[in-house]
Amino acid sequence: MVTLPQTNSIETSFDKGWLQIRLNRPDNRNALSEELTSELTEALQRVRPDRTVRGITLRGNGGVFCAGGDLKAFQSGFHGDAASPEQVAKANRDGGELFELINTMPQVVVALVDGPAVAGGLGIVCCADVVVVTKGAKFSLTETQRGIVPAQIAPYIVRRLGMRLARRLMLTGQRFAGEQADAFGLSDFLVEDASAFDDIEAEIINDVKRCAPGANAVTKEVVLAMPYLAAEELKDFAAKGFARCMLSDEGREGIASFIEKRKPSWDNHD
Repeated sequence: MVTLPQTNSIETSFDKGWLQIRLNRPDNRNALSEELTSELTEALQRVRPDRTVRGITLRGNGGVFCAGGDLKAFQSGFHGDAASPEQVAKANRDGGELFELINTMPQVVVALVDGPAVAGGLGIVCCADVVVVTKGAKFSLTETQRGIVPAQIAPYIVRRLGMRLARRLMLTGQRFAGEQADAFGLSDFLVEDASAFDDIEAEIINDVKRCAPGANAVTKEVVLAMPYLAAEELKDFAAKGFARCMLSDEGREGIASFIEKRKPSWDNHD
């Protein structure tokens, strides 16, 4: 049974194998405060090893996805006399752990984006596996306009959008909305407004639940390893993942169900 932590800055619910997480500090534009970051990290870490959790949806309350870093906290915490380069660098690196966690979750991560997804909020979007945006969603990488750097999110922006476009967006802070986000390749689905989220999410969930959770987890491992392994290393890594899945209970069930012309045991969402 999934046990979720008590939280103040996020709302969580779990139903039929799917975890819903809503960023819930609209008064602060769902900024990545220390509390929100900590609670989101804990919730994700709690379910990370649990294959009964088939997927995770991230969205924001109050018509905002996420405004990125908490600039008021930056001012109070980093601009005082006691702040040092080492302290600031450590805090930034610690923040990077959240993006890596989202990016490497074994479960399928879906981002439903309406309203602003700015700076680190856009970074979270780029860490998701499936992205749905409304035409009214608003995006920008505003860090350099504030005299700072999109340091921890830069790799995820580049991987999602490509080097050429990522450089332009990071170095100009260009604002763009849902339709342009779709043209850029940021989104997988473009919808009219947030009222369409439930239907498109249900379709995604149905598709995901046809896939074996362990096989999805290993598939993500292989895909995410690709940029870091040489060709021969990647062949070995992928082969070991294939063998692990083929010889698992899932692999046996998947092959047997195909031969016997029935649904596999994990495809039980109807």
